[in-house]
Amino acid sequence: MDLNEKSEDNLAYMLDKMSIQLDVANQIVFDPKGYDLSKYDEIKFMYDIIMKKGTLSAAESSAFIDELRSVRIE
Repeated sequence: MDLNEKSEDNLAYMLDKMSIQLDVANQIVFDPKGYDLSKYDEIKFMYDIIMKKGTLSAAESSAFIDELRSVRIE
């Protein structure tokens, strides 16, 4: 899988992996239908940081979730 390629499948994959890493109970933020591919690069940037960092503090997890909410489609 080449995550540098913008696609709905890659977006769904990254959101799924981020939800696991961030250990989120409310999965609505990670529903791929709530995102537009025009925000793919921003989401990929967050994904890369989250996956590289590994363990996140509660404050860091909250900050990433807030940032994901900011790029969701209204």
